[in-house]
Amino acid sequence: MPRDYDEKRDFFRVTVDCELTYRLATAEDEERGQARNLSGRGMMFIAPRELPVDEMLEVRITPENAVTPPLHAMVKIVRVDKQRRGDGYEIGAVIKQVLD
Repeated sequence: MPRDYDEKRDFFRVTVDCELTYRLATAEDEERGQARNLSGRGMMFIAPRELPVDEMLEVRITPENAVTPPLHAMVKIVRVDKQRRGDGYEIGAVIKQVLD
């Protein structure tokens, strides 16, 4: 299907708005963030603090509705930007492995 718009990504992004938990691969404590979009290759979420690029995270997304399946994955941070509006940081990550 041809794409007649600016979005030329390999996977379509789906807007989501639900809480997620994440844990740095080198840490034991979980932190909370807010999932914003998800694709077959990656995700973007809001974290309350800046996270290091190239860091691996264990991420869990459990949507509030039963229609959307949960996601448990290892991701690699590829982009970190301070939010233009509001507190927190936009974290762009690539899904490296889907876990059980």
